[in-house]
Amino acid sequence: MFNVPGLSVSGFDSLFPRLEAVLSSFARDRVVPRIWARDPTVWKRRDEETARRLGWLAAPEAAAASLAEFEDFRRELAGEGFSHALLLGMGGSSLAPEVFGRIFGPAAGGLELRVLDSTDPEAVLGQVESLPWERTIFIVSSKSGTTLETTSFLKYFYVALARRFGEDRAGRHFAAITDPDTRLEDIATALRFRRVFRGDPEIGGRFSALSPFGLVPAALLGCDLRRFLASAVETAAACRNDSPPANPGAVLGALLGVAALAGRDQCVLLLPPAIAAFGAWIEQLLAESTGKDGRGILPLVRFDARRVEPFAGRLIGVRIELAGDRKSEGTLARLAGAGVPIAKLEIPGPEGLGGQFFLWEMATAVAGRILEINPFDQPNVAASKKRTEAALKAVREKGRTAAGPEFGTWDADEFAILACDADYIVIQAFVPPTPENARALSALAARLQKRTGRPATFDFGPRFLHSTGQLHKGDAGRGLFLQLCARHHRDAAVPDATDGESSATTFGTLIDAQARGDREALEEKDRRAMSVRLEALPSGIEAL
Repeated sequence: MFNVPGLSVSGFDSLFPRLEAVLSSFARDRVVPRIWARDPTVWKRRDEETARRLGWLAAPEAAAASLAEFEDFRRELAGEGFSHALLLGMGGSSLAPEVFGRIFGPAAGGLELRVLDSTDPEAVLGQVESLPWERTIFIVSSKSGTTLETTSFLKYFYVALARRFGEDRAGRHFAAITDPDTRLEDIATALRFRRVFRGDPEIGGRFSALSPFGLVPAALLGCDLRRFLASAVETAAACRNDSPPANPGAVLGALLGVAALAGRDQCVLLLPPAIAAFGAWIEQLLAESTGKDGRGILPLVRFDARRVEPFAGRLIGVRIELAGDRKSEGTLARLAGAGVPIAKLEIPGPEGLGGQFFLWEMATAVAGRILEINPFDQPNVAASKKRTEAALKAVREKGRTAAGPEFGTWDADEFAILACDADYIVIQAFVPPTPENARALSALAARLQKRTGRPATFDFGPRFLHSTGQLHKGDAGRGLFLQLCARHHRDAAVPDATDGESSATTFGTLIDAQARGDREALEEKDRRAMSVRLEALPSGIEAL
């Protein structure tokens, strides 16, 4: 039916008639040429906003013109003795940099890259206590230039740097990545940041990995960006193929979309350890792009694949293979044995991820066409933001006890009963994203999955609010949510402005307000949720 190098499938036999019909309709309706022509009616009625969100199509080739500037920036910093970079961001501005940092690490002559996208005070203070401040460049990354979390990080770290080194030196420790003419660009100019890198306003945040939002941090690491982009350019060229059965983006998108319409709307992502971090980026792209209008594809990245029989009929699997890697064959065998269709994508090595970034962007756009949704908006993300702002206002008026959600008492039996009417379970952990907490959450998710017979996964707040949070509120409403919050044994104030003026807001009240805002947004959409406060970590998670 299709012939795409590096892509093979098994177990899709029952879906082949639908796949064939979809790919034939793509050819008849000239879907691929229309996508490349940036025609918004591929998805819905003519929409100028959607037409202004298709700049990612040109990103691989456009990026080549800026590589020298990015690499010069790294050499400039290294020449002045900088050894570390801390990226302050959220969602699409932080996930691709985290992928680069975890997979590639610093090369010779590169900087160590860290990413801060948690407003938990322990996460913030952990960076304060471990960074070599004299040798650290702070990268403030926000497309809109007004992202609440990123702005809070900027205020906190700029004031801290100004107190340490004086305002004349502080700006030299900062650079910004933002769209043209944003509030962040104005702040960067006023505070004399070392550099401002402008993004393309026609590329949405979760599609921005191959733009300055992903490539500047990658350049600081010392990645071989020319080799990386060559893979992206090659894949983009393949995704221009007017014959859908020979177009890798069209085929992968068709597999995802057709499977979802047939009830297999949960996608198990299988990645070898060397590129495991890439799964979180796919998770955001797929969930935030497809989870709306009562539909959605739920990516399953952090879950136990050993006990899938009770819900195998809802699954498909996608495995990204590195040449010669066989580490996930046991998991593949278990999924195949349970009747789960599997698609395999093979790449020669981590440098092939440049092509994977583009492939998944195209596939997500194609899946959106099949699901009849707009993959470039996120209508439900704003709901949590508005309720967070209301909770923060209450903090200013009534004190910090107004910030957090109302907490219940954990009852495993009650939760298991609620799960009977759920299609999946998500642990929403508003706790520090430490390895110890991640292991405890993984064990808790595995226990819930075994107990309920429903897939269970987890993610850290507030980062999921800018990714899977859209799907949680925009899909068919069959999720069950366990919200975990932690008592803050220490905290840090968020200045009102970069001049250090005091504030009633702390990072503790901020993350509590975000938890409260999301709980209220879930309830507004009639989602089932339970909130539990933990006194200590990770022991509190283990006690559940």
